[in-house]
Amino acid sequence: MKKTIILLVAALGFSGVYNASAQQLKIGTVDMKKVFENYYKTKDAEQRINDARTAAKKELEDRMDTYKKATEDIKKLNDEIQSPALSKESKDSKTKQRDDKIADIKGMEREIQEFQQNRQKQLEEQTMRMRSGIVDEIQKVVSDRVKADQYDIVFDRSGPSLNGVPILLYAKDSYDFTQDVVSALNKNKGKEEAASSSEATPKPASTPATKPKNK
Repeated sequence: MKKTIILLVAALGFSGVYNASAQQLKIGTVDMKKVFENYYKTKDAEQRINDARTAAKKELEDRMDTYKKATEDIKKLNDEIQSPALSKESKDSKTKQRDDKIADIKGMEREIQEFQQNRQKQLEEQTMRMRSGIVDEIQKVVSDRVKADQYDIVFDRSGPSLNGVPILLYAKDSYDFTQDVVSALNKNKGKEEAASSSEATPKPASTPATKPKNK
């Protein structure tokens, strides 16, 4: 009985130390997905990627139009070659034209395939670079906030586990400083564009001072 009381007191004492230690921890949460989606540079990056994708699509369509025209020319030459009224010289000439166009069209097929693969790879790399740069900027703002407010632990409340279950099952709203991070990231929106356009605008040449004439 005495031993049980000692163990109970020890357990309560340890629990008290643990609770006191836990109460001293400063915990915060950030919804990184929400921050990423609401950062103005994310939307700008997505627009640039969409523009690049549209330009690639237009270039591919132009190549396909050229390819389609070449196949139509080959079909037309084939029809002309089959004409019984065609002289041997004309038939030989058109056959050579057709064979040259067939060789050209095979080259077009390779170029179109390579273009699709290379442009897709370029777009993926561009997307990854932009995403990585934005994530680094977000991480810096979060780190600055953690250092300034001396957080001990910060959880990403948007991150799912490998099982698809949210890593953070519950946290008080008072722990969350997502909006503060968004505001810090967007505080320079418009200012950077104004500064860059100002630097790009050439300054007017200064007018040399007129020297007074000697009387």
